[in-house]
Amino acid sequence: MSDRLERLRGQLAEKGVDAVFITRAENRRYLSGFHGSAGYLLITAGAAVLATDFRYTEQAVAEAPDFEILRISNSLADWFPGLANDLGIKTLGFEAADVSYDYHRRLGQALKRKQVPVRLAPLHDLVETLRAVKNPGEIDLISRAAAIGDAAFNAVEPDIRPGLTELQVAWELEKSLRENGSEPLPFEIIVASGPNASLPHHRPSDRAICKGEAVVIDMGARYGGYASDLSRTICAGAPDDTFRKVYGTVLKAQAAAISQITAGVTGHRADSAARKVIRAAGYGEAFGHSLGHGVGLAEHELPRLGPGSHETLTDGMVFTIEPGIYLTGWGGVRIEDLFVMENGKARQLSNARKIVI
Repeated sequence: MSDRLERLRGQLAEKGVDAVFITRAENRRYLSGFHGSAGYLLITAGAAVLATDFRYTEQAVAEAPDFEILRISNSLADWFPGLANDLGIKTLGFEAADVSYDYHRRLGQALKRKQVPVRLAPLHDLVETLRAVKNPGEIDLISRAAAIGDAAFNAVEPDIRPGLTELQVAWELEKSLRENGSEPLPFEIIVASGPNASLPHHRPSDRAICKGEAVVIDMGARYGGYASDLSRTICAGAPDDTFRKVYGTVLKAQAAAISQITAGVTGHRADSAARKVIRAAGYGEAFGHSLGHGVGLAEHELPRLGPGSHETLTDGMVFTIEPGIYLTGWGGVRIEDLFVMENGKARQLSNARKIVI
């Protein structure tokens, strides 16, 4: 973890802060190696402190050897001002997207009561930018998670038939993910059948799947803390002409996006390639979400692939490509695969079956 700390420290002066206060769980784990569910990091140019309560101090010592472990109480005022004062912090960066208004208020009040003059400075995507580029060990863990997802889908998909409910299918998929080695799932499985498939984030219900309709499945596994993400659309029975057209368009759109992904391409350009195919087929208004997103310790992280996403894709980034078409009253189709940039090209990590039409 020491190299990650040094890369982070290299940005402190650039951001105009003496230290950074890490509150987001994924960033805490990324920088320290600590897996516990509660704790904070305070990092300066010369110090690295992991503050956690009595439940996790022993675990923290074992998992975060690069950090000084500080046992704390639940009250921020009891420990934070003294620590900030001891470290000589004048300007403290905090994770603006993670810290609530109330927490920011309490942090400021605690410092003021103890007369510790620290200026709070909001920071955006500081650690997330580091996390966007994975090392070989991280890519291996994501690849293992993807393989678990593939195996679970391939095991359950042949048994999905009319009459089963969305909830029943979701449960079979979850069981299979865990039986194949997944840690607790990174997100709730989506199983959306018939008209429900027009809702990109539909929650599985007790609706029974009917013959000949689309069934969208979105699922992920977790291995070694790292997530995977996979979407497949199947047809419960013989597909009709609408299904064939929509499915074929989405598959073609995904291929068009993949063909654009080379070193230095932006997320916007990849998204535009897929969107052009869908628009030409007459479904432009039915593709309302972005093309994809990064995957790692979180199921959604940098980089972003969508309209206006001007981040460039570089080696080591792991991301999804998941175009979709959603038609109210009929249903929808989404096809999602996971990729890693290697040697300036996108290498596919997910390999679950796709239907042939």
